[in-house]
Amino acid sequence: MDWTVIMAAITILLYLFHPWMNLGTFQKVIGITLFLEIFYLVGHYLMKWPFPTPVVLIQIFIVTGLGVALGVLFSRIWPLPYDKGFERILRTFLLVIPALGFGMGLQVLMQGAQATQAIYLIFGCAAWLGSGRFVREKEANNIRSVSARESV
Repeated sequence: MDWTVIMAAITILLYLFHPWMNLGTFQKVIGITLFLEIFYLVGHYLMKWPFPTPVVLIQIFIVTGLGVALGVLFSRIWPLPYDKGFERILRTFLLVIPALGFGMGLQVLMQGAQATQAIYLIFGCAAWLGSGRFVREKEANNIRSVSARESV
């Protein structure tokens, strides 16, 4: 419970004061969190999973917020390429694999040895979904179109 409060404070401060964490990013966090909360509620009634307590729902919100923030920061450092290809695959692996490690650390800190939710998967998925925030512009076609105009 103590780590949940500390991580909640960090998440709130990050979203209040960082310029890249705007309303669109917060809406993405709310959407992912809502989907996950419905997922765990349906899992409780259909598969007899433990009922998600309010502390668990807050933990899911915190982990989603931190995961999306990691994805946005990564996206600012290495923007999503405009064209599909190998660079997108490499970029995804270089984000998600360390995010799963950070997620495992968050899971141990927040839920201990008896975890009831897959916090590490939520963190990795949220980081991947948040990494599409900044996209590179299509530069190569602009150069080709300029050179085509000059040749005419």
